[in-house]
Amino acid sequence: MTVDRAFAEYEAVRHVLPAADTTSRDTVYLEDLSDLFDQFDVFLLDAFGVLNIGEEAIPGVQKRVADLVSAGKRAMIVSNAASVPLASLVKKYRRLGYDFEPEDIVTSRQTLAIALKSMNDRLWGVMGGDLDGLNDLGVSRTASLLDDPDAYYNADGFLLIGSGSWTEDRQRRLEQSLASRPRTILVGNPDIVAPRNEGFSVEPGYFAHQLSKKTSAVPHFFGKPFPNIYELVFERLGQVDRSRVVMVGDSLHTDILGAHIAGVSSALVAGYGFFANSDVSKAIARSGITPNFVLARP
Repeated sequence: MTVDRAFAEYEAVRHVLPAADTTSRDTVYLEDLSDLFDQFDVFLLDAFGVLNIGEEAIPGVQKRVADLVSAGKRAMIVSNAASVPLASLVKKYRRLGYDFEPEDIVTSRQTLAIALKSMNDRLWGVMGGDLDGLNDLGVSRTASLLDDPDAYYNADGFLLIGSGSWTEDRQRRLEQSLASRPRTILVGNPDIVAPRNEGFSVEPGYFAHQLSKKTSAVPHFFGKPFPNIYELVFERLGQVDRSRVVMVGDSLHTDILGAHIAGVSSALVAGYGFFANSDVSKAIARSGITPNFVLARP
């Protein structure tokens, strides 16, 4: 998927996303995160496009995050990562050279887990079929959504948390199943795409929006830009001055829009991630989602 198509896909589902803050703001263009150190006390950092691209750290960002913490600032990852539990993310980012503790990471998966606590026990069909490591979600009855049609029809609800092994045939089975019997759909990753070393991967949010277009399904989203993940962030932070908090991300429709919803400042990374090699100012004008800052690099 190209950046132009990904942008168009996000724009096509604007009616599903929270409404953008249309307050007029002048965007300030800066070089990197260090230019924001004096203005903010808390830095909420997206993962893909800010800390890493795919499985590789963005060069130099490890030191900038370490300098940020050394300056007495709070750095927290706020990510739509839903396919793996927290412990796996801690290991990943330490391997990439980042020294984040578990309490420094808030994910859409954690937000989903909170919602699942209030739901009656049911058989959940899991997108992707990997049922290992689901204990943190608190679900006891799960079925892999692979190539067995019965798994789709027998499920009482669906969890869309990872799309790495998802196929068009599996998407079609899910559409047919929902058309015959509507059920709850919980989307642990609202992202439509994620930046990789080469191009974009297609994420659960894309498939969820396709379901709503082709069936009567109304997916429930957990993660940026929706308020539920920011509620968890500020529960974790406690009493803070939101005027001293900035969300740093590479996507207008998730990170920057989410910052508007949370009532914090926003910084869009232009040189890496979603908008690498693209005209950021044009995208800002087209979407009407305006960041406070644009950074050439994280």
